[in-house]
Amino acid sequence: MTKEKLRMSNEELQQYTTLLEDWIPDDASIAVGVGNHYICYLAGSPNIQIKEGQPIEPGSIAEKVIRSRRKIKALVDQSPSGIPYYGIGYPIQIHDKPGALIVILPPNYEQRPEPFRYLTGKQDEDWSPIPIEQISHIESLHKKTWFYANDEGYCTNFTLKDLHLRLPQSFLRIHRSYIVNIAYIQRISRDLSSNLILTLKDETELPVSQTYATELRAVLGF
Repeated sequence: MTKEKLRMSNEELQQYTTLLEDWIPDDASIAVGVGNHYICYLAGSPNIQIKEGQPIEPGSIAEKVIRSRRKIKALVDQSPSGIPYYGIGYPIQIHDKPGALIVILPPNYEQRPEPFRYLTGKQDEDWSPIPIEQISHIESLHKKTWFYANDEGYCTNFTLKDLHLRLPQSFLRIHRSYIVNIAYIQRISRDLSSNLILTLKDETELPVSQTYATELRAVLGF
């Protein structure tokens, strides 16, 4: 495959950034690498000045993601541009080749609050604090956020974007509208279109979008 075929248009990149927009800051920089070169870069803040066609450095977040096919998070003190940043890399596929999408954030981004231990949800006019480990999945529906625990649904004031930043690592984003607690996954199958479907222990079925499927496979090792 030629280098020309591995170029990414802004429209193609938008397909990925749209799925991540629920949590990434509007001014974040985004880089995409395939093989040993970067093929696309959208400058934001911080701007680490990656150029299309620039080689991917050994040991960089992009190189580690492509090599391991896993999500990688790291604080980078010494970037080639001299600008420190906090990067989150996601494994993706570009023209059937393994690639990496890197979200580039300010270096203090990792200093986030501790993960939630409880979520407080509303039923009718009552509010109940629910231990986080009892929550099977979280859903965005009709501009509201719902979480489910012990066969009950609760409405919360937090958005999926808020929750994505404050949930333990046992919770995994699988779709624009869903976050799942890995401990509640009973089986993984495919629908008639070969898209992944998660069946939870209570027989709830949740779709996995193609963009999140690679990370799901990497985290669960299948």
